[in-house]
Amino acid sequence: MIRAGVATVDITPPAGLPLSGFAARTLPATGAHDPLTVRALAVNDTAMVVADVIGLHGDMSARIRRRCTLPDANVIISALHNHGGPVSMAGRLTIETDEAYLQRLEDACVEAIDQAVAAQRPATLSVGLGSDPDIARNRRHPDGPVDRALPLLRVRDESGDMIALMTGYACHPVVLGADNRLWTADYPHYVRRALETEHPGATALFVTGCVGDANTGHSAHASISLAANPDRSFAAAERIGEKIAKAAMDAPELPLGGDVAALEAQVSLPFERRETETPAELAARWRAERAGAEPAQAALLDAWIHWAETIALEPTDALSGRVSLLDWGGLPVFGLPGEIFAATALGLRAACSERPAFIAGFAEDNPGYIPPSEEFAFGGYEVDEAHRYYGQPESFAPGCAEALAAAGVALLEKTKSGRN
Repeated sequence: MIRAGVATVDITPPAGLPLSGFAARTLPATGAHDPLTVRALAVNDTAMVVADVIGLHGDMSARIRRRCTLPDANVIISALHNHGGPVSMAGRLTIETDEAYLQRLEDACVEAIDQAVAAQRPATLSVGLGSDPDIARNRRHPDGPVDRALPLLRVRDESGDMIALMTGYACHPVVLGADNRLWTADYPHYVRRALETEHPGATALFVTGCVGDANTGHSAHASISLAANPDRSFAAAERIGEKIAKAAMDAPELPLGGDVAALEAQVSLPFERRETETPAELAARWRAERAGAEPAQAALLDAWIHWAETIALEPTDALSGRVSLLDWGGLPVFGLPGEIFAATALGLRAACSERPAFIAGFAEDNPGYIPPSEEFAFGGYEVDEAHRYYGQPESFAPGCAEALAAAGVALLEKTKSGRN
């Protein structure tokens, strides 16, 4: 029998704290446009959690899973990856963290899980794929791959009332640009609002997919600007979010079974140096460039210089990445760490044999971009530069994305054998 519960805990910071998401933006938040939250959906002895922050450090996620009421292997904690949120990962994304806020965030995640478990009642689950909202674009290649899947999970109680809805889409929550100084969940706020308006009393969760190379169409370098852009406004975020929600609500309802399982695997993620110049040479070149740079570019170069003089000199031990899978009555819910590309997600979807599936990026840990091997030949921000912003001494090596996908497929096969 399925039991399900949902909970929401507010994590909106006060004005005055730094925003995370753009190296070009150095001024603090002036207020909140919409509330930031942690949302948890608990199904039997498992839970899916989404926090409205740019990322969670693996150390924090591990503590949350140990502290909560559920077995720590049975929880996926993911980040929305909104770029209008607070600094949420110690030692990453160039800005000092507020320790009091980090503790508040950790406590809120534990509270959301425990409240969702306490709120559980008999429930039924159904899932389907919504229509393609045609929002996401591959920002690295004009005709590059995009994960267009738009699953919608509906959770109802015994009387048929909606408890929760969970949808997910693979498009960077970065409609708002570096000029924005208000706390915001970006377009997912409007997705959730539309779903909850359609089903009063229900709680909506939005799972950000594998968006490493996907947004609404601008390049990563286009964000090195403090200029306002009408295509990157709250009005644009509202239009996009409502379009995605409408497409999700087109999803049919396919009933799910009553068996629930959770599996996890650890994958070694080695690094590889991409820079050919020494850190000292890079720092000198960037200092020379900074002398004539515009303020936004100067802020980025400051981050690069700091990296070259400190982080680039650190040892490069491989990270361990957690791959997790919840099986909710035949619905796979994957959690992958970092910024994963569409090709990796599409490979996992193929392994699901056309079943709807959720594939959450930024789950457990967000140590940076993890591109598929074929992308390294093209270089660019995601491959050659972003590790500096993320506080990593080097880029992740080719093969890391494939290793994560292989681990996910292996977990999926275990769930299939368990049902046979």
